[in-house]
Amino acid sequence: MDTLAYIVPSICASVIGQLLLKRGMVALGPLGLGEGNVLSMLWSMATNPWVILGLACYVGGTVFWLVALSRAPLSFVYPFAALSMALIILSSRLLFGESISTARLLGVVTIIAGVFIVARS
Repeated sequence: MDTLAYIVPSICASVIGQLLLKRGMVALGPLGLGEGNVLSMLWSMATNPWVILGLACYVGGTVFWLVALSRAPLSFVYPFAALSMALIILSSRLLFGESISTARLLGVVTIIAGVFIVARS
């Protein structure tokens, strides 16, 4: 199986994991690390179904990532991780209504172009 067949599911799981984590944390509201607050905050996170699902996605994606690392040079595999940043920025606009500035959009295009160059090498 081609290395990209392991990289793509890893990236997808990472993006989905981040989106689920964000969903869970929005449900919890703004948190802080104030005194006496840490244990209750950690419990709230650990029992939030969205956070649990997000972390599960990360674990699944990590398995694919480790297989990809075993098959190709790190200098080839790692730049693909940048795709998750681009996909998260675009997904956060669609799912959470977050604004994307022109500078961020230009950054996303630059990331995608860079990954394309690496993939062709």
